[in-house]
Amino acid sequence: MPRVSREQADKNRAVIEAASARLFKEHGLNGVSVVDIMATAGLTHGGFYGHFESKDELAAIACAQAFEESVTRWRALTRDGADEQSLIDALAKHYLNPAQRDRPGLSCAAAGFAVDVGREAADKPIRGAYLRGIRSMIDVLMSFSSARRSRKVRQRAIARLSMLIGALTLARAVRDDPLSDEILASAREALHADIA
Repeated sequence: MPRVSREQADKNRAVIEAASARLFKEHGLNGVSVVDIMATAGLTHGGFYGHFESKDELAAIACAQAFEESVTRWRALTRDGADEQSLIDALAKHYLNPAQRDRPGLSCAAAGFAVDVGREAADKPIRGAYLRGIRSMIDVLMSFSSARRSRKVRQRAIARLSMLIGALTLARAVRDDPLSDEILASAREALHADIA
């Protein structure tokens, strides 16, 4: 069987990483096997170890990639001249909506990986990737404030991030009940009232 080119190998690796990020957010770290990932990527199971040493390594890479995508989406919400209120409202509208709730594989890494990462051993590589991702989200939220960086600005960013992730996680857990939409709406209103 002929070897694939370096360019094709890089493309295959990117497809595997993207497929795994989506599957891990949808089904959890333990709900997805290497076979599942490779099948979703359209590749054979045997090729996995040519790209990654382990599923743990891939999970950390997928988590980091998913956070990068989330942070990029958050930064895209910023507009020149927009005040903090407008930025938080735009983020809440984007983040706390039924589409984000109902499509975990395509939404935020913070909510998608939170429960599983909390169960992983401290030495697992995904723990470090998740921590770096959370810190990057805090930084984005801090950048929304026109006030100089301070302990208070950081605390407010952490509280806002906690409300976003917590509300989305709870709304997913009860998505078949009207309470789910109520959770999303209540969190959006609370984030708005936090500034107003």
